[in-house]
Amino acid sequence: MSNHNKCEVMCVKEKLIIKKKSLKGEDGYKIFSIRIKEETVSMLDQLSQDTNRSRNELINILLEYAAKNCEVK
Repeated sequence: MSNHNKCEVMCVKEKLIIKKKSLKGEDGYKIFSIRIKEETVSMLDQLSQDTNRSRNELINILLEYAAKNCEVK
């Protein structure tokens, strides 16, 4: 994870813990679109509300964590 997210995100016993933060502006990442299930959007919306983070920021955190912690067999 980037240095910015290391202090705000940690993994404890296979759970990804995301700390709340105050809302800020754009983060300057590259933009692209994806298709996801409505139930996934609902989970992201709830997580967004609980953490005061945008869906975009949460998706970045979750994808970065998953990419760094997956295993290809």
